[in-house]
Amino acid sequence: MTTAPVLHVDPSRAGSPRVEPPRFEHHREPLGIGESAPRLSWTVLAGLPGWLQRAYEIEIADESGTVLTATGAVESERSVLVPWPGAELGSRERRGVRVRVHGHDGSASDWSPWSWAETGLLEAASWHAGAAAPPPELLGAPDGPAPLLRRDFAVRGPVASARLYVTAHGLYEVEINGTAVGDDVLAPGWTSYGHRLRYRTHDVTALLREGANAVGATLADGWYRGRLGFLGGKTGVYGDRTALVAQLEITYADGTAERVVTDGGWRCASGPVTAASLYDGEAHDARLLPDGWSSPGFDDGAWLPADVLDHDPALLVAPTGPPVRRTGTLAPVEVLTGPDGETILDFGQNISGRLRIRVQGPAGHTVSLRHAEVLEGGALSLRPLRDAAALDRYTLRGDGSAEEWEPRFTVHGFRYAQVIDWPGELEPGDVEAVVCHTDMRRTGAFTCSDPLLNRLHENVLWSMRGNFVDIPTDCPQRDERLGWTGDIQVFAPAASFLYDCAGMLSSWLADLSAEQAEVGTVPHYVPWIDLLFPAEPAAAWGDAAVIVPWVLHQRFGDLGVLRAQYAGMKAWVDQVAALTRKNLWDEGFQFGDWLDPASPPDQPGRSLTDHVLVATAYHAWSARILADTARLLGHDEDAERYAELASAVRAAFRDEFVTPSGRLACDTQTAYALALHLDLLEGPGQRERAGRRLVELVARDDHRIATGFVGTPLVCDALASVGAHDTAYRLLTQRECPSWLYPVTMGATTVWERWDSLLPDGSVNPGEMTSFNHYALGAVADFLHRTVAGLAPAAPGYRRLRVAPRPGGGLTHASAELHTPYGPASVAWTMVRTVAGETLTVTVTVPPGTVAELDLPCEGDLPEEVGAGTHTFTGPYRP
Repeated sequence: MTTAPVLHVDPSRAGSPRVEPPRFEHHREPLGIGESAPRLSWTVLAGLPGWLQRAYEIEIADESGTVLTATGAVESERSVLVPWPGAELGSRERRGVRVRVHGHDGSASDWSPWSWAETGLLEAASWHAGAAAPPPELLGAPDGPAPLLRRDFAVRGPVASARLYVTAHGLYEVEINGTAVGDDVLAPGWTSYGHRLRYRTHDVTALLREGANAVGATLADGWYRGRLGFLGGKTGVYGDRTALVAQLEITYADGTAERVVTDGGWRCASGPVTAASLYDGEAHDARLLPDGWSSPGFDDGAWLPADVLDHDPALLVAPTGPPVRRTGTLAPVEVLTGPDGETILDFGQNISGRLRIRVQGPAGHTVSLRHAEVLEGGALSLRPLRDAAALDRYTLRGDGSAEEWEPRFTVHGFRYAQVIDWPGELEPGDVEAVVCHTDMRRTGAFTCSDPLLNRLHENVLWSMRGNFVDIPTDCPQRDERLGWTGDIQVFAPAASFLYDCAGMLSSWLADLSAEQAEVGTVPHYVPWIDLLFPAEPAAAWGDAAVIVPWVLHQRFGDLGVLRAQYAGMKAWVDQVAALTRKNLWDEGFQFGDWLDPASPPDQPGRSLTDHVLVATAYHAWSARILADTARLLGHDEDAERYAELASAVRAAFRDEFVTPSGRLACDTQTAYALALHLDLLEGPGQRERAGRRLVELVARDDHRIATGFVGTPLVCDALASVGAHDTAYRLLTQRECPSWLYPVTMGATTVWERWDSLLPDGSVNPGEMTSFNHYALGAVADFLHRTVAGLAPAAPGYRRLRVAPRPGGGLTHASAELHTPYGPASVAWTMVRTVAGETLTVTVTVPPGTVAELDLPCEGDLPEEVGAGTHTFTGPYRP
């Protein structure tokens, strides 16, 4: 006898709909946006069960509150990235927007609160600032000193508003009247500077005062002039001179305006930062800081005049995502003594960031701070850093008071820090770690009854934080830190759940398109630097041009990113098609299933899975995505052509690699995962046999992982797709090396680059590439969200949710929460085991304006879908 599911609607959600302040594009802070017609999104809070929007109204007002646009009721269920209904905006224009919604049930909301957005400088003609550059004698060699620039100016009356539009060739920090402007870190970030240079808009009204004022800036080499890349890297990739581009626009209360811009009137001098390197660290001599240098009245007569360099204002673009910021601090959890008596601080968590110190001592005394991710033999393990010194040095001013210092133009990947030559006793609070990464909004969470899986998920989260530092990097610690396309291609689904990274990744994709157009293919990393090897097509890496935009569309409901990237998507698929022979991609360089655990430490690309199989499988996948994209964008001829190409490549794959019964010529976990997950097999017979063989291979490997970067994101899904959930869970919860949980048992707090970056005896893997903070293998987090917890998108942007948890692995509960574009959604299940059997309870929260498709492993008369509200289902568990 079965128990019917019980439906509960949370009474606390009752009431009329309410609209939160609308959002502009993907901006968290819509000041200085670059869109003249920003799309609008809004979240509805409705306690009415099953509530669906029938219509919306939008009003747009100017700064005075005068309504310029009133749409009236628009019959539409859309509430995410709705087209701008008003006149296009020009530079510096500010608009308020509010929204009212009507439901299918006849309900109506009040007007939302107003949201305000202001455009930046949208046309090159709006820029009047030159590029003020310190004279060459102040620069030194790359990664050398960070000069100071300043100028005085007068404010002649009461100020209504003031905006600072600023960027640099290099890294900058700006001060007005001795106060820092903004809280950005490593501004303006790293873009493909030859194609796009981001600027930021700051509201500096409150920093100005009538009469004398001053503005100052510190300039470091950063990505522009400093050393980048591995094998010695390159310097001066984008230029040999740093420069500041700044335009301060002051609007007075009487309606008049004036500008202060970077020009030949700026003065330059050496400052306290005597060396600044992203890889090697920063040196700061506090004795060299001129008192009051960024305040009015400072005597800069001995300073040198700035040079004015040419720059192209057409390259300046407003950001689409948030900047890098300090997002938290960590105190040491333990003070250790190394084998040579050295003082080592353990912060308990591997991060991307730097240290902040509070120190008191004699003038001229230097404290050094060395960073590393792990210890080996009780000492810092520096070999994985390769040619990155990761050493910061602070020389005290020594004025008798406590001095506080934090590097400004570098970041390190570290958990441990050695403190060298600290004056006196090191006291609690003297040193803390500052976490730095792109300041994205956290959106997703996961938890379950297995503490090791929870720690794995937390490690994935921290690896994303450590590697989303303006671009999606491979690692934050060694001499590399590049935007590898293959890494983000596999990790994008997990990333899009954990954080709202749509704006950041859209910016990175714009660079990808620009580099692709220039070098003739999708380079291995973006921005591209010509280092050891040329830019040449490689499967799974180059396919990021197709797959990452598709993921952003699926997870954020953004059709615009597909439209923006469509030309590059086509160019990639067409290029690969021209390289194939009979639709097999069997020539040229390939990474293959990179870092397969069977590959030798010094040959990470020597995987067991045939490179041709991997490349051909990805070609079929990208062609299919492109066909779907073309259909969505209304390019019907392209849709038909690429669908035919995808079908032809699938057929070629089967002819080359698949027996009629469904066995693969390449007998590896990755090969079967690709064939199953990417739908490359023909009919249920081949799928059944391939699935059975994948189960056999996983069992043969004692349920240990045998995949690299390519197979890892897919293998659990491939097993689940053929009903082998028990095998997927045994693989997922394996603790022996290689496995996802082996690093957790070894104390990892981030995801490793290699399955065995740290060997069982505690020694570091001898391979050249041994990072302890690499998110690629953490792509399995997406399986935790979608299958273990059971929360997945069934339509772009979670307009429809798929709720399909698959309990297993001995778990007694699991849950996932996600702030979707429509509002908070969640799935939580618990399993109760009694003598009579197992009872599953699933609670689902569905945001207003959406529906959820249910596929629950419960016996009973279950609905196929539910609407907005919180619903609970209880019934006998049916595996």
